[in-house]
Amino acid sequence: MYEPIRTKSVHKAAGARSHSGPGSGSGPDYPHRSREEELDIQLAGHLAALLAVTDELRALTTDTDRAADLTSAAEQLARQIARLRGEVQPVRATVAAAIHEPHIAALHQRAHALAGRALVVAASRADTAAAILAAERMDAHEAALAAPRELTGAH
Repeated sequence: MYEPIRTKSVHKAAGARSHSGPGSGSGPDYPHRSREEELDIQLAGHLAALLAVTDELRALTTDTDRAADLTSAAEQLARQIARLRGEVQPVRATVAAAIHEPHIAALHQRAHALAGRALVVAASRADTAAAILAAERMDAHEAALAAPRELTGAH
């Protein structure tokens, strides 16, 4: 009823050795990273995305207090990313765009979601510094989203 599988499985038992190709007899033919390394890569990616949104918000804001908060947050994010990437500094971009409120609200929503993802990964790898930073950024973006509603009375 079913045709048998004719190729070797790509899933091999841990410690199984490849018998063909480069490195034969010395282990699998693919690079292997530990769970911690994978989580570091994932966390650095989430923080880098959050940094990009933070930089964009900082470029668009006209409030000097909020700009100072975003500048400080961007510096903290850059330090955490560099720590996770072996002291390689993240690429920073400048943003030139027209300011309009729906765009800024969408950026705050995106930043809140990215900070939440970073918090989950930081918690799973027990990285207290990154978890605290991510939680602080979630709170800051949630407050920024609530501020316009408080002023207009909308819910």
